[in-house]
Amino acid sequence: MAAMPSHIRTAFESELHRARTTSDLDEMWRALERAHILSQRWPWPHTRAHWHMFSLALRTRDRREALGQAVRLSGAGLASSLGRVPIGNTGRATVGIMTPMPIPDDLARILGEPAPGGVTRG
Repeated sequence: MAAMPSHIRTAFESELHRARTTSDLDEMWRALERAHILSQRWPWPHTRAHWHMFSLALRTRDRREALGQAVRLSGAGLASSLGRVPIGNTGRATVGIMTPMPIPDDLARILGEPAPGGVTRG
């Protein structure tokens, strides 16, 4: 598996940093969702995105989200390795685990994809 390209890694790390440094809970989740979208194709970054989501769910005592993240955390790396990820999925427990979703325009440009996204690779 190829390494995450540096421009995508920079955007991914920027979203994780934003999630860690804001005090607004909704903004934290938005940043982690965006980090997740950027990371889906690479096993370790994808796993890290779910780890940060799991950690935030625990910190906020959101049991449903924590359980959903535990499930996702257990399979994120393997799914990325096999190319079986629902492109654009935000990674939250409130959306289906294999539901493709549109990729925000700015992230689509970073990923080099058409904005509608929504296709499952594999």
